[in-house]
Amino acid sequence: MANQSDAKNISVNSTISLKGIVKAIFKDTVHVQIGGKIITLPKAEFTLDKPIN
Repeated sequence: MANQSDAKNISVNSTISLKGIVKAIFKDTVHVQIGGKIITLPKAEFTLDKPIN
């Protein structure tokens, strides 16, 4: 059994990582396939588009 200190907590507004296949990129959205689903993400959500201060 795993110790409780090893447990990962997920909360609202937490960051998660998912691996998927980029199917299409449009002007302001990215379409990603994860499993059998294709989800649409706004490009503004990616840290690559945000300026580094």
